[in-house]
Amino acid sequence: MNQIAWKDSYKIGVDFIDKEHQTLFARMNKLLKIIEEEEKSEWACREGVKYLKSHATEHFEHEEAYMQSIQYGEYEVHKRLHDNFRYKTLPALEAEMEEAGYSEESIRHFLGVCIGWVIGHTQTEDQAIVGRTMSKWVNIPHEEEKEALEAAIIQLMQEMFHLDAQLISEQYAGEDFGKIICNRFFYRGRQKEKWEVTIVFEERLLLQIISGILNTEYKRVDDMVINVIRYLSRQFLEKLRESFPAIDLLELEKECLLTHEQLSNSFAREQPVCSLLFHAKDGYFAFSAAAKDSLRGKLASVVDPQNAMAAVKEYLSKENAEQEKEKLKILVVDDSEFMRTRMVKLLEGHYDLTEAASSVSAIKMIAKNRPNLVLLDYEMPVCDGRQALEMIRSDEDIADIPVMFLTGRGDKESVKKVMALKPEGYLLKTMPDEAIKKSIDDFFAKRNK
Repeated sequence: MNQIAWKDSYKIGVDFIDKEHQTLFARMNKLLKIIEEEEKSEWACREGVKYLKSHATEHFEHEEAYMQSIQYGEYEVHKRLHDNFRYKTLPALEAEMEEAGYSEESIRHFLGVCIGWVIGHTQTEDQAIVGRTMSKWVNIPHEEEKEALEAAIIQLMQEMFHLDAQLISEQYAGEDFGKIICNRFFYRGRQKEKWEVTIVFEERLLLQIISGILNTEYKRVDDMVINVIRYLSRQFLEKLRESFPAIDLLELEKECLLTHEQLSNSFAREQPVCSLLFHAKDGYFAFSAAAKDSLRGKLASVVDPQNAMAAVKEYLSKENAEQEKEKLKILVVDDSEFMRTRMVKLLEGHYDLTEAASSVSAIKMIAKNRPNLVLLDYEMPVCDGRQALEMIRSDEDIADIPVMFLTGRGDKESVKKVMALKPEGYLLKTMPDEAIKKSIDDFFAKRNK
């Protein structure tokens, strides 16, 4: 797990508050260290939790007194968030740890929630105390609402995660953009109307965020990652709610974690009134809001204070089961190690990849381990792509294996020469990675219809 990294960006410029925040980080790091020790004891874990809770409670009191002393306008909102954490979230987590005998799993859950809440709160509400806050989007003409929401989300992505985001689509409908972690939150509005809000992170983007917080290279999603992002997402929505009053998220009723299949199914039943897809750094992020419950309680694993550990574990097991399903096999044939590495990096995790540096090697590998698709470099020394395709088509046992050419030439004559060989298609090496992957995904999607 390593340690939570304190960064200058977390400072708000009020000396005693910054020092207390640093102490909170130190307390969480101490507890992280305790649970990593082989000889850890229940007493040490209890004491670590006690000191962390004690400092958090004391810090809230000091921060609230400071806000009152400067007549901070959002004091009631800020205090409500403190109260919710100290009187609801912390007691529920303590009860869970007591029941579990302060097991490592229950403490990891406690720490994941605390890390997510503290980081999110420090980056939003605490920054607002000193005037670093988002504009309130009120009385916006209907035709401008989506643009205002887009701007608010982009600003929040920068403030909370230090990521520059850009809008990719205003009509995200659950399309696949890679392995995802999906949180859905169900709220009641002031008029008792239902709100369903979904936040989707591509896994690689999420791991970049968590790696930055924990000052390490996090390579896989585990229970700690899920719980950190759950509470970061809650803080994200809380801030959005304050800045965008048209989204009336008054009371959180339930929360669930969705697989990609569940997400797609819910969108198929009920398209959200607003659904935006963003790109940030090396991954994707989606936000959607609907004024009703499209799941109708049938598909989701609901996460609540009584079953959070079990629900997260169930969700991870579902995700792992999906990963363990037999993946479609792709053979990448290219004499360029750079190109093979690029293709493997782009497609691994989604497909079962093998590589060959020559046409002769490719034919041998096809015979041993039949692929579902061959990505074949057209221009190779000794035996080029044309000759390799002829060999594949001449052997009745492998003649039906689909082949797509990889080519660096996009001029009309070169393309005509490639397509005359009747491959399943061709991919220009100059295409963006996203376009190459989409072409391959679309090819398999059409074949599976």
